[in-house]
Amino acid sequence: MMSNEIQIVPLSRSSRDVMRFLKVSYGIYRDDPHWVAPLLMDLKKVFTDANPMFEHAVMQLWVARQNGRDVGRIAGIIDHNHNRAAKDQAAFFGFFESVNDPEVSRRLFDTVAAWTRQAGLKRMLGPMNPTTNDECGLLIEGFDSPPVLMMTYNPRYYIPLVEAAGFRKAKDLLAFHLDLAKIPIDRLSRIAAKVKQRNPEVVLRPVRRKTVLQDIAKLKEVYNAAWEDNWGFVPMTDAEMDFLAARLKPLLFEGLVWVAEVGTEAVGFLIALPDYNIPLKPLQGRLLTPKLLGFIPYLLGWKVLPRTRTIILGVKEKYRTKGLESAMLIEGLKVAFEAGIRESEASWILEDNIRMCRLLEAIGGRPYKTYRIYEKPV
Repeated sequence: MMSNEIQIVPLSRSSRDVMRFLKVSYGIYRDDPHWVAPLLMDLKKVFTDANPMFEHAVMQLWVARQNGRDVGRIAGIIDHNHNRAAKDQAAFFGFFESVNDPEVSRRLFDTVAAWTRQAGLKRMLGPMNPTTNDECGLLIEGFDSPPVLMMTYNPRYYIPLVEAAGFRKAKDLLAFHLDLAKIPIDRLSRIAAKVKQRNPEVVLRPVRRKTVLQDIAKLKEVYNAAWEDNWGFVPMTDAEMDFLAARLKPLLFEGLVWVAEVGTEAVGFLIALPDYNIPLKPLQGRLLTPKLLGFIPYLLGWKVLPRTRTIILGVKEKYRTKGLESAMLIEGLKVAFEAGIRESEASWILEDNIRMCRLLEAIGGRPYKTYRIYEKPV
């Protein structure tokens, strides 16, 4: 056997195999100044049966091995809820990493393609890590800065690797940058006040840490109603929403999460979080390090991070023409600005979600990163 032969090794979702799978990225990004290692303790949970996604999905992991080391990885995911909701016959690929060698990446993609065909499905879609309700998309523009919280990042050479394997664009996702120092907060506050005047039946309130678990039920209702017509949307189950809430609750910064209500009905939601990727970067994915001392003051709220990410902003269809999205966004930006936060990313937004793109541009946002979802028939 030639020493440089590539072997594709299937892995289980055991703790040991998942750690081997996750550690592949450390070799890929060793010299990349922008990469932020995910918190391994948190990311490992995504692969365990504690993740309610596995009630309606299956996942298979593989690594590519060459010259005695792991040089690439990929996951195949079949989400039955996605295929039902979208009337699709797709398997996702996700968590893709590879050295800059088209032979390695081709073997990984071919393995998922064979697995997809074996399951009787017609196409591959990705990257999804592991679904559209998680991190997704391949970074294709905006390589000059680190990713913000829960956004993907990859080397530029992944674009030719993916395209050489026969993948084509399915949809682009945009990230907008907002420079809070340049946004006319006073003028926007007046707009928000007018929206409230015109809609006296709507109450905007910030979600507090102590009410977050009750409010999650309201978020689920808004999320599943407001996004149902969006490309790639998959309804979240109660258990999935609770799983996500438990992961995000420690990161909540009061005043950045808002709900719009009419009586007892939730009609809109804004969720923004501080960009914890900034203090996470030096930790290299590990909590048990002396560098953790630099992270704790941010987690406890003693220090404020300079950037936030707006993750969710949505309103039920019948309330969409009332300006509630802009009012909630302005309330969140106002709190951020007063707390000393100076920039925000709004992500991700579908390239053809013209209304949301126009809203962000109207308050001074500019698209600065693009992520692509690829597809390929099998």
